[in-house]
Amino acid sequence: MALLDLLGRRWVLRIMWELREGAAGFRELQLRCEGMSPSVLSQRLRELDEAGVLELADSRYALSSEGRELLAGLAPLRTWAERWARRRPRLPNP
Repeated sequence: MALLDLLGRRWVLRIMWELREGAAGFRELQLRCEGMSPSVLSQRLRELDEAGVLELADSRYALSSEGRELLAGLAPLRTWAERWARRRPRLPNP
């Protein structure tokens, strides 16, 4: 339940997604996650670091080996979501 609580927090999965291909600094992450306040980003990075999902080296954040393993474990959800997105009806634009 603790893991689901962490993953269910707003922006956590987006941060992990943005770090899937390599490290990024704070400002770069903030730009990639448009709309996230610096205080929320700082808090989420701290939470992910405390959980062992992130590493900080040379002022750049990266997924730890645990974080990469977790992201790989979520891959079936991505596959399902992609199939679901193709099946669902498109809503008209307002």
